[in-house]
Amino acid sequence: HINNASTVRKLAQDGHEIVYVPCHRSHMDYLLLSYVLYHEGMVPPHIAAGINLNFFPAGPIFRHGGAFFIRRSFKGNKLYSTIFREYLAELFAKGYSVEYFSEGGRSRTGRLLQAKTGMLAMTIQAMLRGMNRPVTLVPVYIGYEHVMEVATYAKELRGKRKEKENASLVIRTIRKLRNFGKGYVNFGEPIQLNQYLNEHSPEWTKDIDPMGTSKPQWMTPVVNDLATKMMTHINDAAATNALTLCATALLASRQRALSRDSLVSQINCYLSLLNNVPYSDTFTVPKDSAEELVKHAESLNKFLIESDSMGDIISLDRHQSILMTYYRNNIIHLFALPSLIAQMTIRQHGLTIDAIQKNVSAIYPFLKKELFLSYDEEQLEGVVSNIIDELVSQGMLVVSNNQVTINQSNSQALMLLGRTISETLQRYSIALNLLAENPELDKSDLEQKSQDIAQRLGRLQGINAPEFFDKGVFASMFATLKQQQYLDNNGNCDLEKTQQFAKLLYSMLYPEVRLTIQESIHQAE
Repeated sequence: HINNASTVRKLAQDGHEIVYVPCHRSHMDYLLLSYVLYHEGMVPPHIAAGINLNFFPAGPIFRHGGAFFIRRSFKGNKLYSTIFREYLAELFAKGYSVEYFSEGGRSRTGRLLQAKTGMLAMTIQAMLRGMNRPVTLVPVYIGYEHVMEVATYAKELRGKRKEKENASLVIRTIRKLRNFGKGYVNFGEPIQLNQYLNEHSPEWTKDIDPMGTSKPQWMTPVVNDLATKMMTHINDAAATNALTLCATALLASRQRALSRDSLVSQINCYLSLLNNVPYSDTFTVPKDSAEELVKHAESLNKFLIESDSMGDIISLDRHQSILMTYYRNNIIHLFALPSLIAQMTIRQHGLTIDAIQKNVSAIYPFLKKELFLSYDEEQLEGVVSNIIDELVSQGMLVVSNNQVTINQSNSQALMLLGRTISETLQRYSIALNLLAENPELDKSDLEQKSQDIAQRLGRLQGINAPEFFDKGVFASMFATLKQQQYLDNNGNCDLEKTQQFAKLLYSMLYPEVRLTIQESIHQAE
């Protein structure tokens, strides 16, 4: 399934220097994108691949496919950095398209990782040599119904050491090859770098120097903003499919099990949301019916199906539950806001629309940073209103005199929708309540204690998502705490503001979860 390739073809025809920046899910990404571009009548790019893939027989195959191998880190090696920068500038000068994975490695959780900015900075430094052609980044979302490495990722997240890529690993993988379902390549909204620099650093052309290797002062902040925009455009181009939608629904059920009718009904809820309140201009929704999607997902042999006199029950065993979080996480950002609103209306009865808007705007910056969400804060009010209208039209919510209540006869669909984001809210609640009770904690202690409590909560509440206690996710959250002025630059806490936010987060959790967090915080002191 390929989407929006015509936009890229036009850029190539108009003489743009194209830099493909895909998300990184699997080693298959290298081959799939080149294959798609070739069949779309475009020249496959030169691909920056990790040195770990340069072994026989994979290395020569990748090299013939356009790969060049680079070290994972250039840190402290000026000569290597300089030579690589020259190589990149030479590729651009000769008009070759280039591809690199800004996440720096494959995502083990299925979520988009924070971008590594080194390659982006080098791209801009190459532009400062004085290129004649406009340079354009093309974000690419790559999705699969089956990622070959997903079981390995789960083991690595549980602490197993990553197995080094080698020939025997390739042979073992080839033996397991079979029809793994569909792949999805969606080209996102391009970012024209010349235009971007004109807007964010209007005098950048003054730093053009054909012999230059300097890094202008404006570069670091511009590259950091550009990296966030690029990752947001990748997520904007997400492809939903039968498996990701079914995984999202089943994982939202407490027992990881739903009747066939309930699963179909929930997929219908998702499809209506995605079609009636579109997330972006570049994401894609299957055209099949919910029944057809469930049937197709079943054919991938990832679910348990049991029948009784009342019909089929579709469920996930413990092992598959862990693996399915990967596929849910591919599209969790699409449901972050609808899920947040659903959870809010379930846990806080009789809220006014104004109160929902206020609460969403308090939580949104954290979700936006973590999940690279698309909307700016000025768009938020309109999007929230549209989602509430859609949930009303689906018969889940009732609005009367500006007050929002649940339609009890259709509460299951709303509860399943709300649970999609509940683990994220639990994580925020741990950190904020820990900070509210221990405002003197420094960043590293806060991160470590939050992670410890999350691990404990995960065990007690049966949470299988590997990213639930991921240190990187907590680190990203603490950056947002500073940005939103819960913490100042010296790490001092605005106690009143923190306590208010912690209270809001607690109010959105189920009582047993809240109690476990409270007990764990007191034990951690």
